[in-house]
Amino acid sequence: MRVAARLLLAASLAAALPASASAQARPEDPTAEQPVFRTSVEMVAMAAVVRNKQGRVVPTLSRDDFEVLDAGGRRPIVDLRTEIGAPASVALLVDSSGSMKVGHALDSARLVASEVLDRLDPTRDEAALLTFDSRLVELMPFTRDYDPVRMRLEDLDAYGTTSLYDAIAQAARTVAPNTKRRRAIVVLTDGADNSSAMTPAEVSAVASSIDVPVYILSVGAARTEGPLSDLARWTGGDFFLANTAAQASAGIRQLIDELRHQYVIAFEPSIASGWRHVEIRTRRPGLTVRARSWYLAGNY
Repeated sequence: MRVAARLLLAASLAAALPASASAQARPEDPTAEQPVFRTSVEMVAMAAVVRNKQGRVVPTLSRDDFEVLDAGGRRPIVDLRTEIGAPASVALLVDSSGSMKVGHALDSARLVASEVLDRLDPTRDEAALLTFDSRLVELMPFTRDYDPVRMRLEDLDAYGTTSLYDAIAQAARTVAPNTKRRRAIVVLTDGADNSSAMTPAEVSAVASSIDVPVYILSVGAARTEGPLSDLARWTGGDFFLANTAAQASAGIRQLIDELRHQYVIAFEPSIASGWRHVEIRTRRPGLTVRARSWYLAGNY
């Protein structure tokens, strides 16, 4: 992305970065490029994952088990869908900046990306390959033929500065049109960023407004808390260390499991325009729900 374009995008999504990992980013000044998914009856659809105290996904809940709080007030749930066999669109976003030369991080990212492909189903799931340094490049559009994706992975080379946050925001827009499929961005990175115009909070605003969860598999980080993990969780995704084969496999199993067992909850938006803070929770004790925390109401 050109510097001027990055600055324009950042300015249109200005948001304050929270002081703690538990705080939620509040997006501001939305633009027309941030759609909210609606039908003819103006519904907002949000993906949610439910886990029990043991961390296992709970796939058997009904609409009556959920409630939606919009700025603290309850809103009726219009529809709930969950299909284990629903197809998925997964964008692999691989960091190919210069820092990925350190410690064979790029080689590790290739292996992790290949394992993600191994766990997808080519009869129904599609994958795309994007890479970035200071700019985002689409190497392979969405396809169910994974062999060309694997070949392009092998061709990657590490060089240039790192615009990690900008790349995630642009990738979210690439995934957004696939509204009839489960969607996710899987980021393979060492976590370094030295040239983004956007902050993690601003990126989460983009991904959240179009309901694209971001899963980050870090091949270089030593901690699971920080701006990148905040970003992932604000969007309804998650952050995993992938410094060993065991860590990578555990993270991949979890993200694929969540893709297969997402609930899609539809409700009517507020009549008030602007960013709305929303919480999806379950009435059953001992269960936790992870979903994005904001949506954009009104006509923009």
